[in-house]
Amino acid sequence: MAQKPSIPKGTRDFNPEEVSKRNYIFNTIRSQFEVFGFQPIETPSFENSSTLMGKYGEEGDRLIFKILNSGDYLSKVDDDLYQAKDSNRMTSRISEKALRYDLTVPFARYVVQHQNEIDFPFKRYQIQPVWRADRPQKGRFREFYQCDADVVGSKSLWQEVEFIQLYDAVFTALGLKGTTIKINNRKILSGIAEVIGAQDKLIDFTVALDKLDKIGEEKVKEEMLNKGIPQSGIDKLQPLFNLTGNFASQVDELKSILNTSEEGTKGIEELEFITKGIETLGLKTAILQLDVTLARGLNYYTGAIFEVAAPEGVKMGSIGGGGRYDDLTGIFGLKDVSGVGISFGLDRIALVLEDLNLFPETITNTVKVLFINFGESESMASMKAIKELRENGVSAELFPDKKKTIKQFNYANKRCIPFVVLLGESEIASKTYTLKNMNSGEQQQLTLEDLISTLQ
Repeated sequence: MAQKPSIPKGTRDFNPEEVSKRNYIFNTIRSQFEVFGFQPIETPSFENSSTLMGKYGEEGDRLIFKILNSGDYLSKVDDDLYQAKDSNRMTSRISEKALRYDLTVPFARYVVQHQNEIDFPFKRYQIQPVWRADRPQKGRFREFYQCDADVVGSKSLWQEVEFIQLYDAVFTALGLKGTTIKINNRKILSGIAEVIGAQDKLIDFTVALDKLDKIGEEKVKEEMLNKGIPQSGIDKLQPLFNLTGNFASQVDELKSILNTSEEGTKGIEELEFITKGIETLGLKTAILQLDVTLARGLNYYTGAIFEVAAPEGVKMGSIGGGGRYDDLTGIFGLKDVSGVGISFGLDRIALVLEDLNLFPETITNTVKVLFINFGESESMASMKAIKELRENGVSAELFPDKKKTIKQFNYANKRCIPFVVLLGESEIASKTYTLKNMNSGEQQQLTLEDLISTLQ
């Protein structure tokens, strides 16, 4: 007996209804990207390993899916290396390519490769899948889509103001009210690391701090100790863990903590500029909130950082995030090209919309009308009418087989097709069509012209 097929953990099949719902989110996000002036690009699903490795920190590198070289991939591994069973050293010999981990680093590579064709500042959006060898759980998958928007070639903080407005516009269009856009600045985190004497452990510090909402204060402190951050420095962090109040009061506390750090002070000034802009312009449904423990453990962020939380009461991780990177393209040889970008977590957004019952009912109605099959001559007449309907923008189809009428009606119900047309001998003789509303049960006799206008 053949073994039942399966798919890898962390991946999913999507049925027609799920695809329709995902496309609804894609189309909503895409339309707002274009309203804000972003242009679409696409990059390959896999990159050279050298493009990706070393860009996401030690933890990120471990989550990159490596692709084995074609052919005899062990031919470059000598006996000593093979016997040593050193997977890190061996990987570079047997794998030269990897699935992309996100869309930002491939975008940086794209900018460098195509710099002579790009007009700066360059505003791009990209909607494609990414892959991470993460432990699957609710809202976290190994294959998922990212929807990114970035601007490169401008250091203006007005870009950050625009991205907050973009988040607000998308979530408003989706009917997702009460999302919280958390904001911080990596310069503030660098300033804090400086104040506590952990400048040389900035990455370890931010990676640990970024886990605060997941593992709690005590576990974060324990991880920092294990990474070599002194207890005296961790003690100085206590005011951060207890920081509450509105934006102004939190900033006052930060200014007190960071008064000896030029870098930290600069980060506070940038935060104040962005927040003042949003206060003046306003947001429709989202809430902007300062979170000084927000770190986003990716090495390339240098300025403002964002993370979007679902509305209160919905148990879900972040549904969006991003930030400023002053020299990401520098890793590929193009210096001093500042950029800033954000990402929407499509899969998590879909789960949130499902939980809150926010998907419009109409998005799953892929066919508007089904013609019942009464036989060969009736089917030919039906196909002529279907052709006219399709040319007038009405989705229509013929049930392909002559079966009992009740079975054809059941098929229409299961597919949530709202209308059925009965075209039998009497209708053909009178050149009319019997249109049945599957919800109300109402039937009416119509000419082809009236049928088209009714279904439109």
